[in-house]
Amino acid sequence: MAERPPSRPRVAWEENRAPQESSSPPEPYEVCVPKPLKRSAPAGASSWQSLYREEKEAMQFIRAFVKSSEKEEAQRLQFLETICTLCKAARHKGLSQGLNAFCHRFELAENIKVLLKEEPRDHLHTAVRQRAMLAIAALSKVKMVLEGKKKSLLQACFRSVFLLPPTTDMQGLDTTLYFETLDAMDTMLWTLVLSSPASGFTELQTILQMLLPFVNCQSAAACERAVGRIGRLSDLLASSSSVKVWSSFVGDDASPACHTQIRIPILGQLLGRLILCRTCTNWETSWGALDALHHLFRFILRQKRTMLPEDNPEYLRRQREWEAENTSWLSSPSTSNITMAFGKYLQPSEKTDVILMAIEAMRDSSIYDKEEARSILDVAVREPASWLAEVPSIMRCIYENMECIRMASAWQSLDLLLLLMTDQCPGEVVTSLLKLSPSCDSAALAMWDVMLSQPHTLKKVLRELLSKLQDQRLRRVFSSDTEDACIPHLALLASSDIESEEFASLYKVQRYLRRPSLALLSLVLRGLITLSQRPETARKMLVLLPDIMETQQNANTDNKMKALLVFRNVMGHMMREEASLTALQLAEKLLPLFDDESSQLRELSICLFKDMIQMVVESDKQQMKQNVRRSLLPLFFHMSDQTESVAKGATARVTEDRAELPSFPAPVPPLPSSSLCASCCRGGWGGGVPPHACSPHSALLQRTPEEGSRHTQREEWQRSWHRHFPHLPYLAQQGSAAAHGHQGHECP
Repeated sequence: MAERPPSRPRVAWEENRAPQESSSPPEPYEVCVPKPLKRSAPAGASSWQSLYREEKEAMQFIRAFVKSSEKEEAQRLQFLETICTLCKAARHKGLSQGLNAFCHRFELAENIKVLLKEEPRDHLHTAVRQRAMLAIAALSKVKMVLEGKKKSLLQACFRSVFLLPPTTDMQGLDTTLYFETLDAMDTMLWTLVLSSPASGFTELQTILQMLLPFVNCQSAAACERAVGRIGRLSDLLASSSSVKVWSSFVGDDASPACHTQIRIPILGQLLGRLILCRTCTNWETSWGALDALHHLFRFILRQKRTMLPEDNPEYLRRQREWEAENTSWLSSPSTSNITMAFGKYLQPSEKTDVILMAIEAMRDSSIYDKEEARSILDVAVREPASWLAEVPSIMRCIYENMECIRMASAWQSLDLLLLLMTDQCPGEVVTSLLKLSPSCDSAALAMWDVMLSQPHTLKKVLRELLSKLQDQRLRRVFSSDTEDACIPHLALLASSDIESEEFASLYKVQRYLRRPSLALLSLVLRGLITLSQRPETARKMLVLLPDIMETQQNANTDNKMKALLVFRNVMGHMMREEASLTALQLAEKLLPLFDDESSQLRELSICLFKDMIQMVVESDKQQMKQNVRRSLLPLFFHMSDQTESVAKGATARVTEDRAELPSFPAPVPPLPSSSLCASCCRGGWGGGVPPHACSPHSALLQRTPEEGSRHTQREEWQRSWHRHFPHLPYLAQQGSAAAHGHQGHECP
C-alpha cells in the first residue's frame, strides 16, 4: 500500500538539514564573528515550496509512490500521468526551477527508467510504455531535469518497445495501444529535439545515431520500428517549418542562408542502412525506408536551393532539375538509382560511409540482401575518383570483414574494389595494409593476394614496397629480413632490365624460398603466378622451381595450388630440351597429390602430370615410364572419384598411358559411385555383408545386365593389374571403397 505523505510538508523538505548549533552565549572575542545558525537551503528550495503550495496533491502522490515498495499497474500509470500534469503546471506558473529541484531529489527520471525495464518483453498489454515516453517528453521541457540522463532513458525506451515480438506473435494485442505507443515515442523524440533551442540539432543526431543499431538488428520487427522512427525524424529535418529552426541550432548567425552549412555526420551511415532496408521483404520496413530517403533527399535539395537567390535566373532552371531528379529515382527506386541520386550531393566522407555500410552488409550474418549491397559497390567502382577517396577507412573495413564473407559474388565485388583502389592510390593502399597487419595475418594475406593478382597492380605494389624498404626510417616492411628480401627479387622479375643468368645468380646468394614462412610463400607464389604469364619473365623463374618443389612437403592446400599454377605457367613457356629434367622431377612430386583432400588439387595435379609426361625428351622417357607405372594405380582409383572432373581426368590419363604400357587392357568406364552405393543400400545387411562396408560384393546383390557386364570387365582388368603388380593384394578384396570414390563414406 502506498505510503501516506507527512502532514507537515515543510518538515519533510527540511528533514535532511543539519541541526542548529548550540545557542550558548558567545565569548567576548567572538562578538564580531557571525554564528552559523543553519546549513543554507538547497538551490530552488523557495521555488520548490511555492510549487508545493500550488500542486500539493500531485507532489505528495509522487513522493509516496517513489518511496513505496509495491507499485500496482494503476499506480504506475497515475505516477506517470501526474508527472505530465506537474510539468505542465510548473511551466505555466513559472515554477520550473522548483520542479527541477524536486525531480532531482526524488529521481523521477531514474524511476521512469525502472518502470520501463520492468515491463514484460514478450507482450504489450498496458499503457505504461506509452505514458512513460509522454512523461519523458514533459520532463524534457523543464530545464536541466534530464541533463546527462537522456541517452540512458532513450536506450530504455528503444529496448522496451523495439525488442517486443512481431505483432503477429503477440497474442491478444490491442493494435490501437500498439500504434499509440509508437506515436508516443515519436512525440517524445520530436519534443526532445525541439525543446532544446541551443542543442536541438545535436539531439537529433544523437537520436539517429542511437537508432542505427536497431536498423541493423537481426529482429525484423525491431528494424521495422526503428526505420519508422527515422522516417518521422527525417520528415522533421526536411520540413520547411523547421529549416529556420535548424539554422538557429547551428550557430549565432540566424541568417536565411545559415542552414546551408548544416552537416549531419552520420548521414552516410544513415543512407547506407536505409538504401539496404529499401529491399527488405518486410513491406513496412521497405516503404518506411523509402519514405525516410525521400525526406532526406528533400533536406539535401533544400540546402542546395538556398545557395542561389530566388531572383537569380539560374534558380528556376536548377529548381526544375532538382524536382525532376527527385521524381526520377522515386519512380524507379532501385538500389543503383537511389545511390547515384544521392551520390551527386554527398561529401567524400559521406560516400565512404555508404561504402562501409555496403561492405558490412555482405557479411554472412547480415540481414541485408547481399546482391543489393553489391549494387552499391558497383556504383562506387564506376566512379572511383569520387567514391574511393578515403582509402584507409575502406581498407580497414575490408580487412575487418573479409573473413566473415563467404559468398563468391561478394568476394568478386571486394576484389574489384581493392584492385581499383590499388590502381588509383597504390601508396595509400600498401601503407594502410602494412599498418593494419604488419605480421600479415590471414585477412591481410587474402588482400595481398588480390593486389598481386593483376600485372598492372602487382608492379605498383612492388614499387611501393621497394620504396618503403629503401626508406631509412623503416627497418623492416614485413616481419623478418628474409621476407623483406623477396621484395627486390620480385621487383626485378617484374622489370625487363635483368637477364635470366643474372637473376639466377642473385637468387642463389639468398635463397629466400628454401624455408619461407607460410605468409611469405603465399605472397611470393601469388606474385609468381601473375609474372609467369609473360614468356620472358617465366623463363627467368626456372631457378626458383627446385626450391618451390621442396616447400610443398609442408605447404597448405592453398600454397600447393599456387605452386602448381606456377609450374604450369613456367613449364608452358619452356622449350622441351631445357624443361625435360625439371619435368621428370616434378612428375615424381605430383604423385602424392593425386590423393589430396582437395578435389581441385587432385584435378590440377593429374592434368599437370599429363603435361609433364609430354615435356620429356627421348633420353628421359625411360625414366618417366617408371613414374607412369607408379601413377596408374592411384589413377585407376580416381576413375570413380566423387568429383566428376577428377574422374574424367583420371580416365583420360589412364587411356593415354596405355600407349606407354601396351600390355595393359583397355580401361572400362567406371560404374557411378552413386550406383554402387545405391546397390549396397538396396541389398541391406543380409547375405553376410557387414554394415558400413561398400564393397563390390554388395553391389552384386542387385545389378542391371549392363552394370553386371561392366563389372565383369572391371574384374578382368583388376586381375591384369595384379599380374603387373604382384606385390599388391587382389584389388577386388582391398581398397574397394577408395576405388569407388567412397572414402570415409558409411551407408546408412
